[in-house]
Amino acid sequence: MMLGVVTPVMIASGAQAQTAPMTFAQNQQVEWADNFDIATDHITEVKSSAPTLSPQTADYIAAAIDRYQRIVQAGGWGTVSAGGKALRIGAKDPRVVELRRRLIVSGDLEQQAGLSDTFDSYVDAGLRRFQLRHGLIPDGVMGDGTVTALNISADVRLRQLETNMIRMRSMSGFLGDRYVMVNIPAAEIEAVENGMVRSRHTAVVGKIDRQTPILNSKIYELNFNPYWTVPKSIIRKDLIPKMKEDPQYLAKNNIRIFDWSNNELNWQQIDWNTDEATQYRFTQDPGSENSLGSVRINFHNKHQVYLHDTPSKTLFGEANRFHSSGCVRVQNVRELVTWLLQSTTPDWDRGRVDGVIRTGDREDVKLKSQIPLYLTYITAWANADGVVHFRDDIYDRDDLYGTGEQARL
Repeated sequence: MMLGVVTPVMIASGAQAQTAPMTFAQNQQVEWADNFDIATDHITEVKSSAPTLSPQTADYIAAAIDRYQRIVQAGGWGTVSAGGKALRIGAKDPRVVELRRRLIVSGDLEQQAGLSDTFDSYVDAGLRRFQLRHGLIPDGVMGDGTVTALNISADVRLRQLETNMIRMRSMSGFLGDRYVMVNIPAAEIEAVENGMVRSRHTAVVGKIDRQTPILNSKIYELNFNPYWTVPKSIIRKDLIPKMKEDPQYLAKNNIRIFDWSNNELNWQQIDWNTDEATQYRFTQDPGSENSLGSVRINFHNKHQVYLHDTPSKTLFGEANRFHSSGCVRVQNVRELVTWLLQSTTPDWDRGRVDGVIRTGDREDVKLKSQIPLYLTYITAWANADGVVHFRDDIYDRDDLYGTGEQARL
């Protein structure tokens, strides 16, 4: 069965439901292939070797825009009632009918699954697909976060696609034989070589008030077992408040204080009730608790940000990975580091990378050829198979609800 090729679709409109014209059903593109006999616990996002964001992505988005225009013209996809307990497989609830209608229109559930009020394996599979396309944890549970995403209108999603097609058109040139692409709203990284993805990495990016910058740059150096020099903004926003709560915070985290003549100070010499601490240099020693983890990846920029490892691995398992102060934390960073080194400095391999990290010794390695890096902001895209993805506009750059600001492209 091919999911997404539907017969007339029932679209919720207030308390009534109306039948969408056949032309919409006939023009609905395939989003997912499915065999409903498979175990839904094993549904995963299909990952191809094609880059998620490429010069061709704008054309894929254009095809998606055509589809979503038809959905909007047919009346949209209605809403799912908020409130009440979370629903999952086995539940029986009137809201399941609303959920079925919603998933059918967006192509996540086949028309023949029907409009029963029972949350069965069809609905479980369809909801997980929806969650995967929207960057949610695909647990098959209709909780508050999933309901919020379901209730974003088709018109808003259409505008999101249109905004991001403009962004992708600006990236339509040659990106390089080898490059690293970071999509900030998706908190995802791809290492691309000769038009094929060599590795994908989950990322943690900047908080709303400490945003990861959007820029094009080049990676030029790796620091193994690095020291971390605490930026002044973090001294002010984080370190001073923590020292007020616990004067042993610096010692517990192996952070030392220096003046600009490189004289080491102790914490008692500083007035923590003022901003005096921002006048000094705070350096965290290499080790398991170092905020940069085992390696830092340097690229040219004026924002004092970089890609790096992290001791806080559990954050990679979250759906909303916006926790950093602007830098980008990389899951499975050793895989990325090995690729960076092998592509420019062939005498490095994974064994050597692991060995250097294991020693704990400081070592800096300059790449013989710098690798292009793109920090991008794409909240909606489509792939060659027609699957459409959306992510939260975490930095409020899409102007989806007409606040008056122009989308900052």
